[in-house]
Amino acid sequence: MPTYNRKFDLTLTDVDLIETALRARARELSTRLLALSEENPAHLDSIRVIQSDLKSGEEVLGRLHNQKVFYRPKQKVYVGG
Repeated sequence: MPTYNRKFDLTLTDVDLIETALRARARELSTRLLALSEENPAHLDSIRVIQSDLKSGEEVLGRLHNQKVFYRPKQKVYVGG
């Protein structure tokens, strides 16, 4: 039985492209969500699907963010901003 590939060779550019695409998709879905009316019962299923898609995209963006290692200088005092 075949197994999943657990090792990916992605460059920083690849990860940036994925993040940009997910954010663009979220903007598109949010625009659609704003256009639908919750008062119309025919829209309720579409609203649930869009909200589910938005949530799954945000979860992927969160997992990508949590895997990043951010630069902090070792020699000097770090002042975040």
